[in-house]
Amino acid sequence: MGRNEGTGMWNAKGARYAVTVLTAALVLPGCAQDGGEGGNGGAPGRAGSSVSASADPTPSESYAQPEDWTDPQRWVALPRGKRTDERGSVAEFPRTTEGAVAALAAANTSVIEGSRSNVDEQLRLYYSYIAKEDQSEAAAERVELGSIDNGKAISREMGLKPGAPMPSGAYMRSHVIGYQVIDASPDQVSAWLLSRVTQKAGETAEEKDSYTRLLLGAKWEGTDWKLSVKATRHAQEATAGKPEPKIVAPGDAAFNAAGWTAIRQAS
Repeated sequence: MGRNEGTGMWNAKGARYAVTVLTAALVLPGCAQDGGEGGNGGAPGRAGSSVSASADPTPSESYAQPEDWTDPQRWVALPRGKRTDERGSVAEFPRTTEGAVAALAAANTSVIEGSRSNVDEQLRLYYSYIAKEDQSEAAAERVELGSIDNGKAISREMGLKPGAPMPSGAYMRSHVIGYQVIDASPDQVSAWLLSRVTQKAGETAEEKDSYTRLLLGAKWEGTDWKLSVKATRHAQEATAGKPEPKIVAPGDAAFNAAGWTAIRQAS
């Protein structure tokens, strides 16, 4: 993994909009963590539940990546899934701890680009990665409606026309770059995920990035790992009252001190 190419932190809500809708489908207050050091008070969730300030994965506005590169002490090439499902999502990860983390990472990897909208991406992630017992028509509707609103918000934050396809060279991409396992068994794995969200408003626009931290759990369902309400609640209980890992990018010496494991792309 090389030095990040982004231009540093950006003061925008786009990263939050890109990652909250699918999480909201789980109705799990507190599963996503703020990138900053403080909260801004509670806010109502789309599902009607009360979401605390810690449930808002707002990009950190205080972190600045240092110029000197420090190699991460822990690297892992996560396993690939065996196949691609009908929605284009990677599926059937191995029944191992790293397989579960790979599934969680896949469920938090999205690309909004060209004619592919936030609705397309969030519904793909919902149907591909949410456990069947946690899926419902009401939850799917929350994801769809929330994705429409958030997609428009993303465009506005990028200075683009809300509701219209992104222009050539414009995109918003989110992918997991690090993790910390909280608890693991053959049937359930929970972990902190560190993601990088990158945006570019057009061919000649400056690329900008930010980082978010998520707390999620997966359960083994049939032949694959799926995001689970029960597993995520277990993760919340296991981390209650404990300090969250700091949001720092790979290459920063603090990344190692925070206990993150960097994800190396599998060959």
